[in-house]
Amino acid sequence: MSVFYITRKVETIPYWRREKMPRVCEICGKGTAFGRTYAKRGLARRKKGAGIKITGIANRSFSPNLITKHVVVEGNKKKVRLCASCLKSGNLTALK
Repeated sequence: MSVFYITRKVETIPYWRREKMPRVCEICGKGTAFGRTYAKRGLARRKKGAGIKITGIANRSFSPNLITKHVVVEGNKKKVRLCASCLKSGNLTALK
């Protein structure tokens, strides 16, 4: 029979309370948005059906399109997470 001992420190903070890296653009502040999805069934009345019914509603999240890039911000090289719309705007100089 084998006995195993824990040799490392066990973290006592629950996983949902640990600090996480947010999915937020560092330039414009665009972050995760929340919404719903609707499951529908049936045939529309204009197509000679009985109508479309909503059979389920589920919560979902919309994440921004974040890209990690090395850019020049105020003359300094910096690694930032920015959304695709900020990158396409041309206000920042991206390094290769």
